[in-house]
Amino acid sequence: MRRVILAVTGTIAGLVALLSFKSHVPSAPVAATTGGTGGTSASSSPGSASSSGGGQTEVVPGAFPQGSIAKNLPAGETAVDGKMASTSYGPVQIQLIKQNGKIVKVAVLMQPTNTLNDVQIGKFAFPKLIRETLAAQNGKIDAVSGATYTSAGYIQSLQSALDKRS
Repeated sequence: MRRVILAVTGTIAGLVALLSFKSHVPSAPVAATTGGTGGTSASSSPGSASSSGGGQTEVVPGAFPQGSIAKNLPAGETAVDGKMASTSYGPVQIQLIKQNGKIVKVAVLMQPTNTLNDVQIGKFAFPKLIRETLAAQNGKIDAVSGATYTSAGYIQSLQSALDKRS
């Protein structure tokens, strides 16, 4: 009888602990990443920038920053917009900044923002996709697990930007 009571009590305690678990939510919005294959870091306060290992992340106010980074480009840099890719959750569009044929910056111009989950997936996936793009310097990058549709849209827009002659 004691074993049954202990088993039931343990099961109830485990179930309560499981149901009260809160998952981690990413909190670093990233608009554009600069630099070569160095690491990147994101700042959690809007309007600030931080750098690590040769890379720089620009953060713009908003749920997830969107917009062109091609304002006042230095000589030798060219902005190339990718085509908008339609995904099941909304449009994805990126912009590349190239210098001497090398990708030096990537920005997300459009991303799905219909739900809070869409925004959270973007905050999680786009920094990884940008980092891979800067490292690979081509469209052959891996999709981010848990963001399959967003990754596919990013890669499609990236490839269309790479296909344009600049």
